[in-house]
Amino acid sequence: MGTAADQIRQALEQDILTNRLLPGDRLDETRLAERFGISRTPVREALSQLAASGLVEIRRNRGATVTRLGLAELVEMFEVMAELEGMCGRLAAQRASEQELTALQEAHEECARHAAAGQSDDYYKANMAFHEAIYRASHNRFLAAETVRLRNRLSPYRRLQLRRRNRLTESFAEHESIVAAIREGRGGDADALLSRHVTRQSGSFNDFLASLPTEYLKSEAS
Repeated sequence: MGTAADQIRQALEQDILTNRLLPGDRLDETRLAERFGISRTPVREALSQLAASGLVEIRRNRGATVTRLGLAELVEMFEVMAELEGMCGRLAAQRASEQELTALQEAHEECARHAAAGQSDDYYKANMAFHEAIYRASHNRFLAAETVRLRNRLSPYRRLQLRRRNRLTESFAEHESIVAAIREGRGGDADALLSRHVTRQSGSFNDFLASLPTEYLKSEAS
């Protein structure tokens, strides 16, 4: 078991990743101390840890808030995410063991169940497991850790992608092609497919950006 600060950080991180806390939400130290039944010191330490990971922004005289990204920053981060995911897929196609391929297939089948039921939140959790199976199969722990770190920063935004009409069906179909490419050792195809899966080309990524709630984005003046 970690320190009190670690436990608070993990709880708040989970709240952010599952959209219980949204970009721009204020994180009041006193209220958090009351919620966790603890003093403000470990709360402050937990917020500092989250700020170091990029999930929280702490500004003097304004306290802590869940990080909001500017539009240009969001686009840049999605571009990097696409490259990292693509690299994970390419290496997984070259290095995945039979056990790791089985784990990937099982994660894919879990996604299938939630896609068929139209359960976007449950699909999102299964989708995270699917992608993490690819990261592990890359056999590059540094790459996997960096990909997860950036994935977490983008999580509140990526989660919204799945709520667009027909996106669950589209996402699952893309998974089908990705699994086939990795299983058949087609690294270049896996790279390209995962990159497109993240950015969703042919204009749909622009549609996604246009659909973001204004409170999710950092204003030019802030």
